[in-house]
Amino acid sequence: MDSKKYPFRRSQAWFGRNDKDGFVHRSWIKNQGYPHDELDGRPVIGICNTWSELTPCNGHFRELAEFVKRGVYEAGGFPLEFPVMSLGETQLRPTAMLFRNLASMDVEESIRGNPIDGVVLLMGCDKTTPSLLMGAASCDLPTIGISGGPMLNGKFRGKDIGSGTGVWQMSEMVRAGEMTQADFTAAESDMHRSKGNCMTMGTASTMASMVEALGMSLPENAAIPAADTRRNRLAQMSGRRIVEMVEQDMKMSKILTREAFENAIRTNAAIGGSTNAVIHLIAIAGRMGIKLNLEDWDTLGAQVPCLLNLQPSGKYLMEDFYYAGGLPAVMREIQNLLHTEALTANGKTIGENIASAPCYNREVIKTPDEPFMKDAGIAVLRGNLAPNGAVIKPSAASAHLMQHRGRAVVFENIEDLHARIDSDDLDVDENCVMVLKNCGPRGYPGMAEVGNMPLPPKVLKKGITDMVRISDGRMSGTAYGTVVLHTSPEAAAGGPLALVQNGDMIELDVAGRRIHLEVSDEVLAERRKLWVAPEAPKRGYQKLYVETVQQAHLGADLDFLVGGSGAGIPRDSH
Repeated sequence: MDSKKYPFRRSQAWFGRNDKDGFVHRSWIKNQGYPHDELDGRPVIGICNTWSELTPCNGHFRELAEFVKRGVYEAGGFPLEFPVMSLGETQLRPTAMLFRNLASMDVEESIRGNPIDGVVLLMGCDKTTPSLLMGAASCDLPTIGISGGPMLNGKFRGKDIGSGTGVWQMSEMVRAGEMTQADFTAAESDMHRSKGNCMTMGTASTMASMVEALGMSLPENAAIPAADTRRNRLAQMSGRRIVEMVEQDMKMSKILTREAFENAIRTNAAIGGSTNAVIHLIAIAGRMGIKLNLEDWDTLGAQVPCLLNLQPSGKYLMEDFYYAGGLPAVMREIQNLLHTEALTANGKTIGENIASAPCYNREVIKTPDEPFMKDAGIAVLRGNLAPNGAVIKPSAASAHLMQHRGRAVVFENIEDLHARIDSDDLDVDENCVMVLKNCGPRGYPGMAEVGNMPLPPKVLKKGITDMVRISDGRMSGTAYGTVVLHTSPEAAAGGPLALVQNGDMIELDVAGRRIHLEVSDEVLAERRKLWVAPEAPKRGYQKLYVETVQQAHLGADLDFLVGGSGAGIPRDSH
């Protein structure tokens, strides 16, 4: 092998040897038709692909990967695509979040165990983004991310409808008798009419924005529609760039700094991003050995104005966001709050990337002086109901419920909710506080997106569209309402939420950052004596998950996965 042309690379521990092992590694990979000089020391780029027909949001990734390969070849690299577990929020049960950490293990071990010098992460649907970033962070090779992009705007009978958000709205209309089942069904084909992920500011688009805000992608990654050819061009340019990153030894740890995470938190507030970003960013930071906690979300992001008039908080959709200037335009508006010296994947700083970013539509992207909503970042609540914290998204909540006191209507688990929510006998009115237990990391298991409980029909028929809801679960980033989420510790872990009973009074005070159960410590102590932990899974990944998963305020990673082992070269196998 002639290695004079290139410096020694990690992949050469496989392909650069002149012994039996080198023969094995080269010979077998040549069965795909690769010429000998592909293996002569040029950077080997792994393309980590979450394509799956069971993950509709990522169904176009075969094509996207081909554009990445073009770029890698153009820059003198050798691209090798590999699959990892794909997590589709719309199809996978009981919840894709259950498998986020499993997929991260797949990513980590696939990268570490193979002859790879740099990595391109193809990610789209909600959990594929954090899982790929978590797994890659634990290896710390040069890495760049490419999101699949949002779908084109949904169009239903002359109006825009948004992924998820429109579903929640229309399903409540059906339950209230304001929309027919036939019309509801007709909207299915009109809502999702192109490839891509949710075109609202749900978790998929939020996490794509976080990838860009962290500096882990090229500029404009967050908002280019999947159907727009500019998405393919971005993929090709990312393929070129990852080869340069390998040559510069630009590892993830040089980009994912504490300052990068602070930029992401503030950007999340400015776009009205999903509450799920809280858990995911804390988990990603944990893999990098960076301390990030709930307090950071409150101190860094809570006072940042929401500038983006986008569903579910506002009117427009991701296609409109891109045409208005995309994420660079938003970040330019809040640049005085950002660490503009933070390095990004293109080798430039955040400040350089956004310095001249234009805004083309002030109806979509507002200014800090005239924001879409003031002080709209994620609010962190504490109190005897959530000693380790809970979160609420003010930009998606109702102003009149941000300070509220009401009687608890308790559902012990998701099955109990489904069994009773539509009953005329349910003792509930619009002033009550709906409480859902056992939907946290251990309880569901996997912490499903069920926190935005449907309202009872007897309330909907009064014209009421929102109530205070509290749970230890999550909600879709496409959802809305005055919903307190991620209550920690969760009910299944014996948290105070497990002790709430029907009729208890609960006080919510978002401005005061307080969530309080008006029950004495003595009474709670007596209730605790009667509490029985739910039965744990007996086998498989669910058993491993429940036994090792951390609570929501820590990022819900598996405790033994926090941190990383680097990308050391594994032992010889022959």
